[in-house]
Amino acid sequence: MMNKTKLALSIATATLTVAGVLVPQQAVAGTRAQHHAEAAAMASKVDVLEAQLRAMQDEMSSLRAASAQSGDSAKVQELDAWMQESKAKPAKVVHDNMIFFRGGYARNDSKRNDLLTGNQFAGNALGGNVTNKDGWYVGAGFDFGLTDDVWGMMANTEVDAELMFEYKNFGAKGFKNAAVSSALKAQPGGQTNNNPLCTLINLAANGGTGSVTGAAGQGSCDSVTVSQFTVTAAPKIKFMKGSKFRPWLIPVGLGIHVVSPPSNGVTVLNPGMMFGTGAEYALWKDIKIGADVRYHLTGRSVDGVNTNGLTAGGYLGIGF
Repeated sequence: MMNKTKLALSIATATLTVAGVLVPQQAVAGTRAQHHAEAAAMASKVDVLEAQLRAMQDEMSSLRAASAQSGDSAKVQELDAWMQESKAKPAKVVHDNMIFFRGGYARNDSKRNDLLTGNQFAGNALGGNVTNKDGWYVGAGFDFGLTDDVWGMMANTEVDAELMFEYKNFGAKGFKNAAVSSALKAQPGGQTNNNPLCTLINLAANGGTGSVTGAAGQGSCDSVTVSQFTVTAAPKIKFMKGSKFRPWLIPVGLGIHVVSPPSNGVTVLNPGMMFGTGAEYALWKDIKIGADVRYHLTGRSVDGVNTNGLTAGGYLGIGF
């Protein structure tokens, strides 16, 4: 009985020993396989992560490039919008003003031949030549700059508003018929060279008879000066802006003429048109010299006085 018991115990002990040995070996074998599997899985995950990282890096680069391009495009669009807005705005007015002083030759198309210049009184009995066509003028004016590109229609072409005045002198008309002058005054031996206006005024003042005395009957009344005062307003188109030499043109302007002595109807004003052309040169800084030719056309005489004529001369300008 005891032997059987010992044998059973021995068998149990051996069994447990073998089991103890086999179990760790199997556990170790299982752990190694598991480690290999986990290592493989980890390597696979690393590869996936690396691929995802590369994909993210590529995407970030693409996003940066797209962002840069998008920024440039936005700037271009912003600049284009600004340019369109600038074009839509009215042209900026650039003032190029100038005051100028003129002088030169003047000529009327017709000579004066009316009552107060002597040649129509008593059938031209007072004698003397008719008045001159040729004379001289002085004047001044200023240009006010309106636009430097014809309101966006023509580059480097300026439009100014010109206001100008001038005085023209065509000489004095003398009266040299002593006999007729004395007869008109009903007394020989008096002042014999009076013009018709002086004679008529003094005769009326003295009842038409007797000697005419006083300043009006003296030598200061033996002639009459024919003159004309003109005021004009006109647009002036100046070409080649920015250049020292600049030609210009006045297509048409308004002129108001004041004649002296008055016409037969004692009228002194006669409106008309003015045309002109010229050129100027910037001599030094804002000092300019120029020359011009202008023609005045009234279209009709004013009670016997024709004011059509031209002027040609030079001018000195100061810009401001």
